[in-house]
Amino acid sequence: MPETTPVPRRIIVGVTGATGIIYAVRALEVLRSIDVETHLVVSKSAELTMAYETDLSRSDLAAKADHAYAVTDVGAPLSSGSFRTSGMLIAPASMRSVGEIASGVTSSLLTRAADVVLKERRPLVLMVRESPLNLIHLRNMAAITEAGGTIFPPVPAFYSRPSTLEEVVDHTVGRALDQFGLHTDIFPRWDDELRKSVAKGGE
Repeated sequence: MPETTPVPRRIIVGVTGATGIIYAVRALEVLRSIDVETHLVVSKSAELTMAYETDLSRSDLAAKADHAYAVTDVGAPLSSGSFRTSGMLIAPASMRSVGEIASGVTSSLLTRAADVVLKERRPLVLMVRESPLNLIHLRNMAAITEAGGTIFPPVPAFYSRPSTLEEVVDHTVGRALDQFGLHTDIFPRWDDELRKSVAKGGE
């Protein structure tokens, strides 16, 4: 019998032009801290958004990943199902990218990689960013869900009483990484201890 090898601890991180690039930055930092190999693809629109929202350069962001690819490099390993990964996180996910993934008609390495993840039945987690949502958005997200993807809007949680933006971001990133079976301790999890702490603070 042929020998089997475990799936590498390897995740694709896609970044599109929606607001919220901070989620991708933090996800890359956390994944590196828990020894998960990262493969980064950044859309052209995301590079513009990064300039608005951060002081990072393209090379600064690329340095946070183990491997980075041009969004036009459709021949990169990520475009093939034989390149084994633990899935893909798109943070944030624009409605344009959502539409491409939902239709199966992809035009870049980023959306092609997402399509591959879906066809190989691997986790695809999309931090969708848009509000309010129209019916086209909702139908596209429903199609991705039906195909096996996870729609994961970066909705903040306030039960742990975050006091900084970093705590809000960490909660969302930590919960998103949970979807890949990756446990982190970057945010307080709801348990009896936290419940008692919150209740005591409200007395």
